[in-house]
Amino acid sequence: MILGLSSSLTYRSPQDWARKHKALGCDAVVFPIDSNAPQNQIDDFYQAAKEEKLTIAEVGVWKNTLAADVTERNKNIHYAINQLKMADYIGANCCVNIIGTPHGPIWDGAYAGNYSEQTYRMAVQMIQYIIDEAAPQKTKYTIETMPWMIPSSPDEYVQLIKDVNRDAFGVHLDFINMINCPKRYFFPQDFMKECFDKLKNRIVSCHLKDVLLKNEYTFQLKECACGQGTMPLELYAELATKERKNMPMIIEHLDSDEAYLESLSYVKNRLHRYIK
Repeated sequence: MILGLSSSLTYRSPQDWARKHKALGCDAVVFPIDSNAPQNQIDDFYQAAKEEKLTIAEVGVWKNTLAADVTERNKNIHYAINQLKMADYIGANCCVNIIGTPHGPIWDGAYAGNYSEQTYRMAVQMIQYIIDEAAPQKTKYTIETMPWMIPSSPDEYVQLIKDVNRDAFGVHLDFINMINCPKRYFFPQDFMKECFDKLKNRIVSCHLKDVLLKNEYTFQLKECACGQGTMPLELYAELATKERKNMPMIIEHLDSDEAYLESLSYVKNRLHRYIK
């Protein structure tokens, strides 16, 4: 496995960005600018990553490509296409988004309609369209696993892969996002092995964090930094490394550069035997 941060940290130039991550022991990065940037700026960051031998793990979309408003939906789909084209141009492992939803104001929110047959058909067609329009040759388009929208289980991801039916569709695994019930929380080893077994040879990038059960009614979980929860991170690292020797493991959802550096130090110490 190779480590990365979802934060770009504070930097002064593309070269400073790349050198800082390399010096910290990060061999994976999330591309810090989007496809709306000038081409020369995209090239500068791309070359800086190449010079430091950094794997560009992810290009994010993070927009609602199933938005109820058709104008917004089309705008977001167009953005996703351009992001995937850029990701392919710079040789990123993946371009990643979530499915999104047409069922409420929170684009990554929990709604019963997220699991409707109509929403599923829309999602499949949307993914196919993005991939077909961008026509990537090197990069996979991926949908991040989620707690309350498809794919929220490995079986749902397997079915999504089958129905999308595109070679350029891969898997972005956020294992913690799928810890959404007591059985998965209390027996994470079994569920983790199930994920890597069923999604074998399709996973191109992973998120790295932790989760803790709150001592409150009813069943409430809190996402947290690595080591502040109860997940078997060693097994996660072991299985990810077996899946792909240079699997990017991206630390995310912390609120400051200092918090990212603290978490990175912890992860490097705890998982050192799995880090390339």
